Amino acid sequence: MALSDAAEARLRALVRDVPDFPQTGILFRDITPLLGDGSALRIAVDAMADAGRGADAVVSIESRGFIFGAPIAYALGVGMIPVRKLGRLPRPTEREAYDLEYGTNTVEIHQDALHPGQRVLIVDDLLATGGTVLAAARLVERLGGVVGGIAVLAELSALGGRERLAGYDVTSLLVY
Repeated sequence: MALSDAAEARLRALVRDVPDFPQTGILFRDITPLLGDGSALRIAVDAMADAGRGADAVVSIESRGFIFGAPIAYALGVGMIPVRKLGRLPRPTEREAYDLEYGTNTVEIHQDALHPGQRVLIVDDLLATGGTVLAAARLVERLGGVVGGIAVLAELSALGGRERLAGYDVTSLLVY
């Protein structure tokens, strides 16, 4: 479901700008006011879940992606598969390193998390440079899964993440 202009304005009003966090020159989009508003959170989760109709699972990215991934999986009646930062999963994993707008990182997924052909919706809170989401997509595909869509609450369009994800169906509720 596409957001109405009123719903988009409501969500946008609940995202705070925090300059110079986590380091100088970064404008952080603080979603905690949106998360604290039950009806706004419902609007966001429902709209993001709509992007995953037909998915067999939701793959959500640590850590704020988990906030949206679990209720979206619940809404879709499917399981949630975590993609976590290096060293936080207890069984054998696949790993993918990536760049982000202010450094580098590595994410992992359990090697047995997906079945070949399983269709997934990748969920995160933010699309910036696209590095984290692209790393998650590569992990899904390495395990034989199919990325049916990507859903994020917010997109920072100037950082070019959508271009890095060319070929994937990307849904962003708020574009900055």
